[in-house]
Amino acid sequence: MSLLVSFLDAQVLIGGVPILWREIIGNVFGLAAAIGGMRRVVWAWPVGIVGNLTLLTVFLGGVFHTPQDVDLYGQAGRQVMFLAVGIYGWWRWSRDRRASAALPGQAGVEAVAVHPHWATGRQRAGLVVGMISGTLVFGWVFSELGSWGPWADAWIFTGSILATYGMARGWTEFWLLWIGVDIVGVPLLLKAGYYPSAALYLVYGAFVVWGFVVWWRVDLAARVRESSEGHRSDQVAVA
Repeated sequence: MSLLVSFLDAQVLIGGVPILWREIIGNVFGLAAAIGGMRRVVWAWPVGIVGNLTLLTVFLGGVFHTPQDVDLYGQAGRQVMFLAVGIYGWWRWSRDRRASAALPGQAGVEAVAVHPHWATGRQRAGLVVGMISGTLVFGWVFSELGSWGPWADAWIFTGSILATYGMARGWTEFWLLWIGVDIVGVPLLLKAGYYPSAALYLVYGAFVVWGFVVWWRVDLAARVRESSEGHRSDQVAVA
């Protein structure tokens, strides 16, 4: 128990400002999970779950007595939701990786956990409706709970859940959702005093653009390859 208490209380002074080590560690795990997501490897999910559990204690400042002593219920709540979606994503990517490895001609080839693709029009509409309705509903809920910055918190909470679900499904759009989250998240976290998390959001801002380009190129290459194979099949049929 003393080790746990020591971990929860451990701080470092950066520019005279006390920063919790668990906030730094949780965000490092989060960044590692994002890198794993871009590379489409299964370990991204369990690494992310560890980061979620750590950051859950950070954003309940009034409960765990952080230096900020501020409760961001949306930030804390999304860590809980990340756990549920993370377990789903871990299962789905593990299943898809096994299925990919079992395909003919894959012997000796490293199987990927997901194949990036664009969401359908209906799925995109669902994301838009979910983003708007989720922000309205959770903004009201967080306001009633007394959350600090409830509407920005609700936007981040809703966008994060939809982005994580989109990642599990392999939708390239999930990177764009993260950009929307980062735009609101940086000023919110700076005002609340969560400087490592705000700094990580800035890093994420550049990283998600890179991740989006990577997934877009993978999807484009797959489409070109499928088109070429279909063209060759048509030529063989004609011959």
